[in-house]
Amino acid sequence: MADPMEKRLQTCYGELRQLYDGLYHNDEQAFDYFCSMLRRMWLARKDALRAKDEARLEAPGWYRSRSLLGMMLYVDNFAGDLNGLREHLDYLTECGVNYLHLMPLLSTVRGRSDGGYAVADFRAVQPELGTMDELEALADLCRERGINLCLDFVMNHTSEDHPWAKAARAGDPVARARYFFFDSWEIPGLYEQTVPEVFPTTAPGNFTWLDDCRKIVMTCFYPYQWDLNYANPMVFNDMTENRLFLANRGMDVIRLDAIPYIWKELGTSCRNLPQVHTLSRLLKLACYIVCPGVVLLGEVVMPPEKLAPYFGTPEYPECDMLYGATTMCTTWHTVATRDVRLLRRQTEQVCSLPRSCTFQNYLRCHDDIGWGLDFPWLWANLGQAEVPHKKFLNDWFTGKYPGSWSRGELYNDDERLGDARLCGTAASLCGFETAETPEEERRAFDCYMMLHAWMFTQSGIPVLYSGDEIAQLNDYSYLDDPEKRADSRYIHRGKFSWELAERRSDPETRQGRVFGMLRTLEKLRADNEVFDADAAVSAFDTGSDHVLGIRRSRGGQTLTALFNFSETALPVPNPASGGVELRSGAAHTEEWLLLPGYGFVWLLSRDAAAEKE
Repeated sequence: MADPMEKRLQTCYGELRQLYDGLYHNDEQAFDYFCSMLRRMWLARKDALRAKDEARLEAPGWYRSRSLLGMMLYVDNFAGDLNGLREHLDYLTECGVNYLHLMPLLSTVRGRSDGGYAVADFRAVQPELGTMDELEALADLCRERGINLCLDFVMNHTSEDHPWAKAARAGDPVARARYFFFDSWEIPGLYEQTVPEVFPTTAPGNFTWLDDCRKIVMTCFYPYQWDLNYANPMVFNDMTENRLFLANRGMDVIRLDAIPYIWKELGTSCRNLPQVHTLSRLLKLACYIVCPGVVLLGEVVMPPEKLAPYFGTPEYPECDMLYGATTMCTTWHTVATRDVRLLRRQTEQVCSLPRSCTFQNYLRCHDDIGWGLDFPWLWANLGQAEVPHKKFLNDWFTGKYPGSWSRGELYNDDERLGDARLCGTAASLCGFETAETPEEERRAFDCYMMLHAWMFTQSGIPVLYSGDEIAQLNDYSYLDDPEKRADSRYIHRGKFSWELAERRSDPETRQGRVFGMLRTLEKLRADNEVFDADAAVSAFDTGSDHVLGIRRSRGGQTLTALFNFSETALPVPNPASGGVELRSGAAHTEEWLLLPGYGFVWLLSRDAAAEKE
């Protein structure tokens, strides 16, 4: 019987060769090495993972199941180390989590403020967290318990502490060819004319002077993160091998960090270039050949019209899933403005994508909230100019705006551009931190649960940020740590409070109310076919600029969801007369619904054709 890997390789060999040769100018030696590397990684893939691959080839849409619920966490904050995480799998199961997204845990140098994205060794775990063998043991146990593991893979750069970077610094020409090295500022200056700054305040510019070797190196993110040169086939070959190495340790999903940035070309923005999509397709083909059960999650923080190309096409797929970053950002914008029109427009754009397009959805994640909104539309339709509107949003969420109950902190506050990003936990941003009266506590709770219900209504995998299941607040202790105090993102990267988690079963506590309501919503989503990824989804005008309306139709049923983004109770026409509210089971036949402040309803109704059956 033919080796299944060889059969897959032969099936896509023509396309693989064409794409590789086009990108790397018919470099025969590099392509031969690439193919031999794929064979080597297949031989290293253990039987249990091969069996899972075969099962998933029979069910390729497994990651689109409505039964999936995710959580993202830092291993050290949650459980100390990998062995501690193994001991807390029962808690994750109690939360309903069967998709676990581990924040960066590969080898890095302490003292960096980037949260682990400066990787010094792609095949080693940070020693304080454990070993690669312990990561594989965790993956084996998760596989037995039906928990899928997602791990970040930093595509764009390595740490300056990586062996390649150390050799390049020492003068090795082969190692230097893996990066972008320059003798003078002439060419870097030309790049700077067209390449935007990622962190203009904390890491201005896109290049760093290396005093010890008298060279300049490209560093688009931080000075200690050296951009890789993917025009060099050695870089692509070796980084692909590193990614497959992690897949062979048992990862189910590999998150491709900052993938829009990975191809650099003078005279461009070095973002979203055509070669990025060639590389994305090659990565997908490599996955299909060696580990077809592994899913690629692209971190593409772009508006919907720029997201779609990263899915590729049904015939030539690239990423299987993408981050729902823009929806997250627009959701918080809607919280501050109480105006759903931009969110409705963006939801319509997402709904217009093919139903196979899958997103990892979340309210908060490890990163800041960058206000990457559709400002041309906001100006043309709502008269909201970019700089003053960003100031309003940041003032609202940091508690500076009159009447604000939200508490967050700014990150990368650039006074020159009138720009800044926002940090904070979902609970603090929703007002739990400032709530002093029962009314304020109820308002925060209602806002919090309405936003989670909105996340669960979207198609894709809903992902909680660790601590959100118990409404954990901002952690200001980072200000006492000299290694962290300059990076306000640590305000929402605090230690998980197991003391608060002990209250999750007590409905008289905030933690118990939040935990219980989230579990109710999660179970309703898993139990009702209308939440399937193949459902027809659309946004509609509810007649109120404060109320978002969403319809999902599947299997002869329609879910009509309404979300009030204001603190005022609002009457809205009942768009689903006769619908049954999923949480309470109550039928709603009235012509108008009174939606409480920050209230929501999930109304399930049977379609007329289905009623006749």
